[in-house]
Amino acid sequence: MTREVRQILDMNAFDPGRAGQSDAVARRLSNLGAASVLFYREPIQMVSASGAWMTAADGTRYLDFYNNVPSVGHSHPRVAAAVADQIAVLNTNMRYLVAVVDDYLQALKAKLPTDLENIVLTCSGSEANDLAMRVARRATGGTGFVVTQTAYHGNTALATDASPSAFRTGDVPDFVVAIPAPGAAQYGDDIAGGFAAAVRGAIATLADRGLKPAALLVDSIFSSDGIFADPPGFLAPAVQAMQDAGGLFIADEVQPGFARTGDAFWGFARHGVAPDIVTMGKPMGNGFPMAGMAARPGDLAAFCENVGYFNTFGGNPVAAAAGLAVLQVIEDEGLQDNARDVGAHLLAGLRQIADRAPQVADIRGAGLFIGIDLGLPDAPDSPDPAETVRVIDAMRDRGILIGAAGRYGATLKVRPPLCLTRDEADLFLTAFAEATGA
Repeated sequence: MTREVRQILDMNAFDPGRAGQSDAVARRLSNLGAASVLFYREPIQMVSASGAWMTAADGTRYLDFYNNVPSVGHSHPRVAAAVADQIAVLNTNMRYLVAVVDDYLQALKAKLPTDLENIVLTCSGSEANDLAMRVARRATGGTGFVVTQTAYHGNTALATDASPSAFRTGDVPDFVVAIPAPGAAQYGDDIAGGFAAAVRGAIATLADRGLKPAALLVDSIFSSDGIFADPPGFLAPAVQAMQDAGGLFIADEVQPGFARTGDAFWGFARHGVAPDIVTMGKPMGNGFPMAGMAARPGDLAAFCENVGYFNTFGGNPVAAAAGLAVLQVIEDEGLQDNARDVGAHLLAGLRQIADRAPQVADIRGAGLFIGIDLGLPDAPDSPDPAETVRVIDAMRDRGILIGAAGRYGATLKVRPPLCLTRDEADLFLTAFAEATGA
């Protein structure tokens, strides 16, 4: 059976060539043209959201298991109040001293490894990863990067070059080597050893091309690859292999960071590794656009000798107020513990369903970040993207929003807000059982 590699924007996406478009869809397509990306074959017009729920224009309420940006809950009142209060008083750039900005930076640094003393704030994870790659090149003198086969690290020119899943045609450039994601299907029982060997092989490939490595750049839960979380610690030998070769480890925490994995505040922390650079974004401001890169002072100083960095909107006081509120809510509402506990409840329920649903090939994850592989019932190791689309639509019909990931688009990506309750998790489990015929 031929398996087609899926591009990230094609997963669970509306076909703009489809007939019978609504007025709202036609309006969007006329405004954005070929760059328009809409979820579902029948796009949803949303009007409001709260907690783990979103409400459509027709009044339908949906339990959101798709969107990991409003991590502490849609429209969280404390984040909304922090944004409103700050923008009513002052919003400007980082060339002025504004206390809330440094309050936020110090609160964020308290969550990071102590040697990463400098944080550069940006507006998007793409900007953060682009900057991290440039800093890594300057710090090491290398130019090459090792990523995973279905990675997504952003949409600037440089970050896209390191994002194999973004390519509809062609492949990554010669300074990037993509290796298989750290799963048992590729590496068997020795995921740690196999993945480290793949990194060493990629370094050798770069050397054959006359290139020195700058960094291993991975999303520490490998979300676009299909979510690979276990066993904890498997990432450490691969990181060591890159550092031994003179490169850095860039931990892309744009998706797994900020308490989502439950076991730890950062995805990399589950593996007991010390990143040279950490990038972050999406959940930082609970929907307010903000992101950042944390680095050692010496590495950032070396980069700034050549170019320097300034971002007009990065680190503005309103973003800092939103980010500080997010950190406080995670702590005050115990959301890391909730992610661990409700995530464990979800995993247990999903595994019970898998026993009755032959198309459920594998379930992986940590906290409230779970991947569900769907395969052919008589050959579960063969990915079935068509079944994945059918299940996604069946879940939507039952009021649940969920997306796809993985090399073949056959992995359901489960990432609800961290405030998800056990009752809401049970609603998901019931819908998933019905959608899979379990």
